[in-house]
Amino acid sequence: MENKVMDLTKGSIYKHIMTMAVPASIGYFFNTMYNFTDTFWAGRASTAALAALSLAFPIFIVVLAFGSGIGSGVTGIISNLFGKGEKDKVKEYFIQSVILGLFFSIITAIIMYIFMNPIFSLFHAEGELLRYAGEYTSIIIFGSPFFILNYIINGLLVAAGDTKSFSKFLITGFFINIVLDPLLMFGLTIRGVSLFPGMGIPGIALATVLVQIGGVLYLSGCVKKLDILKAVGKDSFTPKLSQMKEIIEQAAPATLNMIIMAAGVFVITYYISRFGESAIAAYGAAIRIEQIALIPTIGLNTALSSITGQNNGAGNVQRIRDAFLKTLMMGAVLFLLVMVPVVIFARPILTIFTTDTEVLRIGSLYLGIQLVAFYSYILLFQSGSVLQGMKKPGMILWSGIYRQVPAPLIFFNLFAYTFGLGIAGIWWGIVAVNWTAALVILFATMKLMSSKKSLTLQEEMG
Repeated sequence: MENKVMDLTKGSIYKHIMTMAVPASIGYFFNTMYNFTDTFWAGRASTAALAALSLAFPIFIVVLAFGSGIGSGVTGIISNLFGKGEKDKVKEYFIQSVILGLFFSIITAIIMYIFMNPIFSLFHAEGELLRYAGEYTSIIIFGSPFFILNYIINGLLVAAGDTKSFSKFLITGFFINIVLDPLLMFGLTIRGVSLFPGMGIPGIALATVLVQIGGVLYLSGCVKKLDILKAVGKDSFTPKLSQMKEIIEQAAPATLNMIIMAAGVFVITYYISRFGESAIAAYGAAIRIEQIALIPTIGLNTALSSITGQNNGAGNVQRIRDAFLKTLMMGAVLFLLVMVPVVIFARPILTIFTTDTEVLRIGSLYLGIQLVAFYSYILLFQSGSVLQGMKKPGMILWSGIYRQVPAPLIFFNLFAYTFGLGIAGIWWGIVAVNWTAALVILFATMKLMSSKKSLTLQEEMG
């Protein structure tokens, strides 16, 4: 049975948003709960193990940057091809993106493996903490091609309006991980006989890689059901520089933005590490909770990206504007329904990961302050989706550069040290960084839609 490409240039915008956003949100919920599971077991091992996962997070982002960036590029290019009715070109662009993804994943893995320990040392990691971070990250790095392939394959599926397949993978992966994490971490002993020894923290990483391998197999099967990838032969895998160039031009801003985001997390982690191991552990646990609150907005982001791409290809600029405004209003509702309860129950939720009173205090403080920042993420995500779908992703990169490097350096020092707020100053610095960036990118997005709409009207009148 073949999957059908969804036509997002017609019909109810609300219906399209819900049809795509709900499965995507459910999938990302289970993906975040997947991370919850990893954090839970690491926290049960020790505070050092919990902090190790936080230290590994920036490198993890770098590994994912190329997959996420190329995946976004694939969605942008292919959704525009669907909108123009040029389905015959989809196969070529998709295969070229796979070649690019594998190439960059190998290069990235080598570089990150060489430099990971010096990076951890910058965060004052030593002894047990350094060992845990290195063991966990090594396995994640060598499994990176599978992470990247999943992003690229999903980029094609999302462009076709299919968010259900990736959601099914994320849900299934969550339940598999629940079993694999403790099994690989502690080993298996039956009636005093050890069937295989526990791996400790590396077991958590291996479980993640095994799930990603399964994801590649499953999502590849979903792609085969599309009628646009028929007659793929050896010649299809010959690198085509012109198409690769176009993919890179579309994917580079999103990829560089992710890499810069990793640099930003390095900056945040560096500043947090000045306040001790408890602060690092608190940040790692609290952002897991924050990620859950942001999940529905990621669903809106995924839906808007596909709707924008297809309608941009079809020249329906007003429909893009309508979809953008609708997702912003829906995001405001989600803010009230999700983030407020999360802040109220922050401390009880944090006790899932740790009973350390200092970690609980710092984590609760972070979540309380992030209530002010929450809607800025919605503005950033939705604006980015429109820019990506309209094939104008450059502003995403500039926004990312501002958010992740110069702005944190300015605001963190200002609030934490000049104003003397300590660790709370880092949290307030994050608020200032995101709101200033959100307002600028919102202005750029509205300006782009207005100018494109004017051009469209002129073409129709001409």
